[in-house]
Amino acid sequence: MSRQEREGEINGLSAEGAPPADLPAGVDRRAFLMRSALIGATAVLAGRPVPANAQAVAAQATSPKVPLSADLDVVRKSRGPVMTVIDEFYKVGPGPSSSHTIGPMRITYDFYNRCTKLPKDQLAKATALRVHLYGSLSATGKGHGTERAALAGIVGKEPATVDPLFLDDLRDRPDQVFAVKLGDKTFNASLKDIIYDAPKGDFPHPNTMTCKLMAGSQVLLEQEYYSVGGGFIEWKGYTPPKKGQPKYPYSTMKELQAHAAKNKLSIAQVAMANEVAVSGRTEAEINAFLDKISTAMVNIVKTGLSMPVATLPGPIKLKTKAGEVYKRATDDEYAGQRGVGVVAAYALAGSEENARGHLVVTAPTGGSAGVIPAIVYALGEGGRKLPQEKIRNGLLAAAVVGYLCKHNATLAGAEGGCQAEIGVASAMGAALIAQAHDFDHQVVANAAESSLEHHLGMTCDPVAGYVQIPCIERCAFGAVKAWTGFMIASNEIPADRRVDFDTTVTAMALTAKEMNSKYKETSEGGLAVSVVLC
Repeated sequence: MSRQEREGEINGLSAEGAPPADLPAGVDRRAFLMRSALIGATAVLAGRPVPANAQAVAAQATSPKVPLSADLDVVRKSRGPVMTVIDEFYKVGPGPSSSHTIGPMRITYDFYNRCTKLPKDQLAKATALRVHLYGSLSATGKGHGTERAALAGIVGKEPATVDPLFLDDLRDRPDQVFAVKLGDKTFNASLKDIIYDAPKGDFPHPNTMTCKLMAGSQVLLEQEYYSVGGGFIEWKGYTPPKKGQPKYPYSTMKELQAHAAKNKLSIAQVAMANEVAVSGRTEAEINAFLDKISTAMVNIVKTGLSMPVATLPGPIKLKTKAGEVYKRATDDEYAGQRGVGVVAAYALAGSEENARGHLVVTAPTGGSAGVIPAIVYALGEGGRKLPQEKIRNGLLAAAVVGYLCKHNATLAGAEGGCQAEIGVASAMGAALIAQAHDFDHQVVANAAESSLEHHLGMTCDPVAGYVQIPCIERCAFGAVKAWTGFMIASNEIPADRRVDFDTTVTAMALTAKEMNSKYKETSEGGLAVSVVLC
């Protein structure tokens, strides 16, 4: 008997002591009874009657969820050691969402390249490219600019090198038509070729899309894709690229720490050894990539701070404020408040750049793209002036935290809510700060745990589907919480921490599975519903 079944046997009575006769269709019986029993017990303890809609609430909270397909590589990978490498994790691309903008653009760019490899006789028949968006991509894609990113990919533009002004112009002039050249054949593509299809259904992943090369009504080439979070993509029949084996294999923080303790290494040193072994690159090549990423992050923050107050695109009419918050924070007479305000301003700057649809770095996602750049800038030229070597080490430790969350839970807001985006980014940031200051592996792990723990249950409820409210300010809070997590971990007795990192990641995964689907990047719950746009 499973744990869930045992709990169901224990809790299998309604508030009145008997199971309800009118159990809603499609609702798991034991889960429903568990919710009902909890509601009844709460009513007894509080001395208040059970609300009339209590069973409806229980039914809603236990409505059937569509599980991720076991065929997805992101699911299969959780059964072995971590194999993710740094250049897969930190990716440069347009905001405002890694899973809804960078992922779809990578997908359509991949499909465009597949089309270019077709035989000439097939390409000669081509008349159009079509992209169908499903699930969360269909539900909130408008606010994320998914259709613009998807169109950019099928006209041959790559996420890491696309000019953000191209996407801005496409937003401002949506009726533009572009020539697509495949072999000797040229045809037109526009936003009309990006189709918002079914937002709900039995999909392998919440972020599913299909790309088709058409010859009139005939399909010449078709591929189903999945944007699985953090800009990572897969497709039906996906086979991961061949990699080397890690020098220090681990699938949990506990296993990683055991390697560090046994070999007297820091978490960054374990990470670097594995990067070399798995990717086949040299340490110099990996360091060069880390320098490129940290430079991009610094430039993102600087650009965001330099922008004048303006209104972000979309129906919310949200005003930017990073520059103003920074100016006022630097004038604060209290050093502590000045530090908090400046870090928050750096995060607002990065997140506002993301909201503009400009280039950002997934760390781990677009929606959380203000957190790590704020910390990198605060540790470097915007604050403590730590040497670049320390920043590199911090980014390696941060990546390890992100790898483990991806491996054992999720990075996608559409799968796990905002705990999977801001929560993971904050945990990464805390690890980055601790490692950059050369703290022991236990302090690094404790800092990450503390920051992640206090984001558990955070929903993804973007107003109007735009990555603005609450996303921009959440990045600021995530950066400040990362610093708080670090300060607690570096000042406590490390061995006394009661909750370990792996336990908290497991809690995040369980919370993600049990979270109502309305709160997973659908704009159907929370602030997305309570905030009224006039």
